[in-house]
Amino acid sequence: MNDVMTPALAGAVAGLGVAMPMGAMSVLLLQEAMRDRRAAAAAAAGVAAVDLGYAALATALGPWVASHVSPVEAWVRLVSAVILLAIAAHGLAGSPARSAPAPVAPAAVDGPGPQGGGGGGSGGGDAGSIGGAGRTATGLRRPSRTFARYAALTAVNPTTALYFAALTTAQGAALGSGPAGAAFLLGVGVASLLWQQSLVALGSLAGARISPTARVWTFRLGYGLVAAYAVKIALPLP
Repeated sequence: MNDVMTPALAGAVAGLGVAMPMGAMSVLLLQEAMRDRRAAAAAAAGVAAVDLGYAALATALGPWVASHVSPVEAWVRLVSAVILLAIAAHGLAGSPARSAPAPVAPAAVDGPGPQGGGGGGSGGGDAGSIGGAGRTATGLRRPSRTFARYAALTAVNPTTALYFAALTTAQGAALGSGPAGAAFLLGVGVASLLWQQSLVALGSLAGARISPTARVWTFRLGYGLVAAYAVKIALPLP
């Protein structure tokens, strides 16, 4: 049993180690949760999926990953910084000049909201409306786009790959067997997903509690942090 529990716990610690630092992705995830909890939950799953994917790759090819990512790390960091700066610029440019209504009302219009609001799609009173069908299609489409967008943003960060490569290389034979490797990956995936979903819950709660004016400034400060983080990871330039 210890042959499985030990690597599972090691994977959980590794997953939390890569997920807990409040970097740019955490800020973006919190802001996404303030807008739309369902889309943010998909975004959190996208981030955790990349963490799990990098962990799986590192578990199988740890030394190979480190040796092939390291030579181009500076350029990959620069690409990541450019993407983050573009997100920050777009967010700041689209930031409302004055306070917007709280996001609770749109959730009620969009059918089943973040709180689960009992099957809004099954209610017969508004059945047949074209707008309702459009909202349903959008609701199904946006989480998948958000999942892909956050997965891509997480994937362009070489730090995660190097992090797991270093961990798995250090553990060596401890992850050599199939069950041990699978337990390690399970720990990584569960820990990362739970942490990201905790951020979603926190962001959704804050979005429902803070005033519209405070929410506007939260978005502006958040995108400012994303821009600052982009500059930080870009240096030193290649």
